[in-house]
Amino acid sequence: MNPWEILRFAVRGLTSNKLRSALTMLGILIGVAAVIVLVAVGNGSSQQIKDSISRLGANSLTVTPSTSAGRRGGGMGGPGGGSGGFGGAAGGQSNGPRTQAHDLTVDDAQALVDPVNAPAVKSASPVVTSSSVTTTYTGTSHAISQFVGTYPAYFAAADKVVDRGTGFTNDDVTGDRKVVVIGTTVAEDLFGTVDPLNKQINVGGALFTVVGVLQESGSSGMQDADDVAIAPLPAVQSNLTGFGGLSDIVVEAQSAKITDEAQSEVTDILDQRHGISGSDTADFQIQSQASLQSAVSDSSKTFTVLLGAVAAISLLVGGIGITNIMLVTVTERTREIGVRKAIGAPRGAILGQFVAEATVLSLLGGLSGVAIGVVASLFPIAGVRPVLVPSSIVLALAVSVAIGLFFGGYPAGRAAKLRPIEALRHQ
Repeated sequence: MNPWEILRFAVRGLTSNKLRSALTMLGILIGVAAVIVLVAVGNGSSQQIKDSISRLGANSLTVTPSTSAGRRGGGMGGPGGGSGGFGGAAGGQSNGPRTQAHDLTVDDAQALVDPVNAPAVKSASPVVTSSSVTTTYTGTSHAISQFVGTYPAYFAAADKVVDRGTGFTNDDVTGDRKVVVIGTTVAEDLFGTVDPLNKQINVGGALFTVVGVLQESGSSGMQDADDVAIAPLPAVQSNLTGFGGLSDIVVEAQSAKITDEAQSEVTDILDQRHGISGSDTADFQIQSQASLQSAVSDSSKTFTVLLGAVAAISLLVGGIGITNIMLVTVTERTREIGVRKAIGAPRGAILGQFVAEATVLSLLGGLSGVAIGVVASLFPIAGVRPVLVPSSIVLALAVSVAIGLFFGGYPAGRAAKLRPIEALRHQ
């Protein structure tokens, strides 16, 4: 028999019991669709995190207090992250060199902008942050996720673009003026359709005047980057965080090409100011966006592979289902197999027919799964916009066909080995 005749017999065998064939394909369909969707979700989640990091600026560095040098309390965070103040310098026992912990200060930030000792540094912005700050406007309240106190240079370093109005100035900082630039989420929740510019909002009992609204940044998973307010550092310290240590210092290098030089210069200056030498443990950490991107990329690859592996289990289950159904089919058609062998059908024709049936089942299920997976990936899932990975589509479809060949082989082998006389006697 030629391949076309074998395929015709296989299709006729499958259509003789359409419901059973459809239910068998369903296992492969679910497995293929799950692989495509979950890999797309993992890739989309990784892309959102990378986009969030890139919005901080490719040439920016974040200096945060270290918890490894004996510091008590005080969180760490990126630009606009972390907690407001920091505790004392005492700490528990640890192995290895130690140094007296210092808070990051405004003087530290100012020392980093030194054309002689730090020519690669363009700006250094001291930052304090208070989380979940409740603000009100004419009876409407909203808890701002991040209320940031800083200097004007922070906007450029953290890639915060003012869409409406203006940012604040150095005069606002030195004059301790209570002005604020808000994100789009804050503007929508507090003001609705009202223009927020030049309106006053109540922040911890103090009235801050809205002078600008930031350009929309978008969300990263569960975090809303637009739920933020940025005000002059002294105003935030006097009304929200107190005058303790900084949450972090955001440093902007002269260009992305010399970020590593800027990081080295910042390290040298802070080591000297904090009395760190030799084998002493630094009481600060410096993170560059490039290193964060690399770390995120590595972890996201592992996460995506794990998601794909979990989804692949359903493909295995679908393959076992094909084996089960094909064994039932062989049993039901034992007499037919005997008749075909008795009139001269070769062993290869019988083997090919049942392998073809299993392969057609898995191929149709795989193609249907690809279609459903691609469509499902067009919509956000759990706050993440999936990003299709073409290789996952090709791999899932190839695996589904391989499953049909592999798991259909055993039932086909049993059918081909039946002796004609025994098959004809089967009732």
